[in-house]
Amino acid sequence: MSQRKAVTKATATRYRSASKSAEVVILDELCATTGWHRDHARKALPESLGPRRVPVPRMARPPTYGEDVMVALRKVWAVMDAPAGKRMAPFLSEIVGRLRAFGELDVEDATAAKLCAMSAATIDRRLAGERKRLELRGRSGTKPGSLLKSQISIRTWADWDEKAPGFVEIDLVGHEGGDPRGEFAQTLTVTDVFTGWTETKAVRNKAQKWVFAALVDLRSAFPFPVLGIDSDYADLVPEVLSWQDIHAGGVGIIR
Repeated sequence: MSQRKAVTKATATRYRSASKSAEVVILDELCATTGWHRDHARKALPESLGPRRVPVPRMARPPTYGEDVMVALRKVWAVMDAPAGKRMAPFLSEIVGRLRAFGELDVEDATAAKLCAMSAATIDRRLAGERKRLELRGRSGTKPGSLLKSQISIRTWADWDEKAPGFVEIDLVGHEGGDPRGEFAQTLTVTDVFTGWTETKAVRNKAQKWVFAALVDLRSAFPFPVLGIDSDYADLVPEVLSWQDIHAGGVGIIR
């Protein structure tokens, strides 16, 4: 395209001062070089010598909402329990007035007016970073184990019978409130696949001793014997196998 423009500009200078008969020859040469139609070539020649529009860089518009407004917005957003912009915008005037009246929000009248005038889309756009920062990551607290797979004989799904009661799935539900750091209570949930019978028990943490004790306790609450366990809690496997040796009839592990 750049070569076509250069050829057209050089040809246009000759075309402008040429005679009628010479114009025909120049058009033929240009069409043969560029592959254009004669009508398009005839329009392109005078346009190549005309003035070009130079784009003017746009000046950045100063931000409507300064840092003082954003500080107030983030505080109101936290007070309202981090709602979406569409839920927050209709109540901004009321909540800002209440917070200012009780001394919880110290802003000037101009700042409060800008805050109350924010649209839902602007609220979502300006709070996108804060919302991203509060996103929960890695909610699963269970890590698969690989060492025990080569040391312990484990049943496969071929031995799993979902058409009879006694085959259960177990899982731990953490009550960390969104912060997985430190120690927090867990709920052991045991559900029979066939009947849907479910038993739950709170445990102190994910330590093997507490989980195994709760599982033994829940086993007696089932109206039928527990024949198989599906668990992704790898540390529980050795204890359940020792349980299998103690109790006749056996309890199989399926992962």
